[in-house]
Amino acid sequence: MKNSVILYVISFVAGLTVLSPAYANDKIDRETETAIPRSKNLYGIGVALLPKTSGSDEFRVLVLPIINANYGDRFYINALQAGVWLLDSDDKRLRIGMATQPRFGWDAADGRLTRSMNNRDFTLDLGPTVRWQTNYGTFNAQWGFDIGGASHGQTIGLQYIKNLIRADKFKLNGSLGATWNNNKFNNYYFGVGANETSQLRPAYSAGAGTEFKLGANGSYALSKDSSVLFGAVMTRLSDQQADSPIVETRMQPFFYLGYSIAY
Repeated sequence: MKNSVILYVISFVAGLTVLSPAYANDKIDRETETAIPRSKNLYGIGVALLPKTSGSDEFRVLVLPIINANYGDRFYINALQAGVWLLDSDDKRLRIGMATQPRFGWDAADGRLTRSMNNRDFTLDLGPTVRWQTNYGTFNAQWGFDIGGASHGQTIGLQYIKNLIRADKFKLNGSLGATWNNNKFNNYYFGVGANETSQLRPAYSAGAGTEFKLGANGSYALSKDSSVLFGAVMTRLSDQQADSPIVETRMQPFFYLGYSIAY
């Protein structure tokens, strides 16, 4: 089921890309088009550190491909997000489209407070997205639906990206964000079912809530076409998430470091 969902999304986005023409003479600021600053398409590999389970104070390591690129000025891959722009303003500073991104689950055995619980499955979110570039930064919004069938939940995310440093070799973007998660999403990742309770872990049903994010993403050019990429995002869990008996710390960091080649 999960493989068929992934193939469907890839085919859907790729099909729209083939049908979409390329455009030029836009007024897009490529440096703040995404949280990762860039002027060309980037391809590479990186290492990410993220919490082992929901609310964990321990980390797991993931090796991930780094792709930050546009194709035909319609289809794009932005780190773990892939999408297609369907409607544009004349200068392309306002764009509306569809995007999908993975939602990583976790193995219950990896967490101190989640052992003997059920694992939380990997899934995909899909939904409409909007990007609005202004002279003061870039605003992004996305409404995501769990199409992989893990939580059956929904999220609404808002993000603001601002360029902080724009030198020849060193570039740095800052970002602020807020994500509202509905009760199905929160209960799946932070809830404790009746069959998952223990002496130290009572049953818990998590309602809807809003988490907040603060991030910084940068690049340092090693040569004309190669760069080191790095970034960190700190997430403050919502009250409904933080009150879960499986949460060890409300502040959830994410770090990555990678190497990329520009084309």
